[in-house]
Amino acid sequence: MSTYPKIIVVLGPTASGKSDLAVKIAKKLSARGGSEIISADSRQVYKGLDIGSGKVPRDKTNLWKSDFQNMEVGLPYIYKGIVHHLLDVASPKNTFTVSQYQKLAGKAIEEILKRGKIPIICGGTGFYIDALIYDYKLPEVPPQPKLRKELEKKSCEELFKQLKKLDLRRTKNIDKFNKRRLIRALEIVLITQKPIPALFSSASINGSKKFQYNILFIGVKKSQEKLKKIIAKRLKKRLKNGMIEEIEKLHKQGVSWKKLESLGLEYRWLARYLQNKVNYAEMISLLQKDIEHYAKRQMTWFKKNKNINWIENYEQTKKLINNFL
Repeated sequence: MSTYPKIIVVLGPTASGKSDLAVKIAKKLSARGGSEIISADSRQVYKGLDIGSGKVPRDKTNLWKSDFQNMEVGLPYIYKGIVHHLLDVASPKNTFTVSQYQKLAGKAIEEILKRGKIPIICGGTGFYIDALIYDYKLPEVPPQPKLRKELEKKSCEELFKQLKKLDLRRTKNIDKFNKRRLIRALEIVLITQKPIPALFSSASINGSKKFQYNILFIGVKKSQEKLKKIIAKRLKKRLKNGMIEEIEKLHKQGVSWKKLESLGLEYRWLARYLQNKVNYAEMISLLQKDIEHYAKRQMTWFKKNKNINWIENYEQTKKLINNFL
C-alpha cells in the first residue's frame, strides 16, 4: 500500500455533473478528516464569470460585508459547506496562465494536506489537471508583441491550419475558434521550435509529483446523446438565470468584447449576439454545437490517461473511494 499522500481527481466533459460529485465525495470524507476541493477550470478562475462558466455559488453564510469596499467579500470560498480553491482568483481583464494555475493549485494541495485533509481536484480543463499532477516544466515563453501583431492579422481558420502543420496533437484539443489560444500555442511552438506535447514529455518532472502522491482518478461518463440533452437543458436554464445580463455587466465593467469572445463558448457567442453579429436563434444553435464540440475535445484529452476510472453512478464512486482509502 502506498504511503504517499492521497489525492482524488474528479474529471469529465462539461455538463457531466463533476462539481456535484466532488461535493458528495467531500461530504463522504468528512468522517475521515475531511477534504477541500481545488477547481481545475480555466474560466472559473475569473471573477464575474459565474453563470456562463457554471461556477458553484458561494454559500451566503460565508459572506461578510466590507463597508470600505461596499462589496461582499468572503474568504475562503465555501459551497455546501465545502471549501473550494482556485475560484475567483483573477480579473477577466487580465490573462491567467496555466503556470499561474500550477503554482496556486500546488500551494493549495500542500496546505490542504498540512491540515490533514484530502485534496479533491475537480474540473474539465485537462491541461490544468495534467500540469498540476505531473508538475510540467512549462516553457517560459514571454509574450512576443511583434509576432502576435503578425498573427493577429490572420483568421482563426488560417491560424488553426498553421498550428496543424507545426503541432498536430495540439489541434486535437484546442478551441479552433479561440484566436487568443491559437496565437499563444503558435507563439510557444515558433519560439521553442518544438510542438507543445514534446516540450512536456521531454521536460524534467522535478522529482515527479506523479510519484509523490497516491492519486485516484474518477471520470464521469455520459453517453453523447444524454450529454447533448443535458447541455441543451443547462443552456436554457443559464439564459433564464441571467447569463446575458452577466455578460452585459462584465462589458460595462471594462471587459472588452474581444476579451469576452476569447473566453470561448457562452462568452464568445453571447458577446457576438450583444454586438448584433448573430441573431438570437443563430446564437443558441451555434453555442449548442460549440459546447458539444468542446465536450468531445475534453474526452479526446482524457482518453490519453489510462488511469482514469470511468463511473456512471455514485455507487461505483463509493466503491472506488472505499478501496482507495
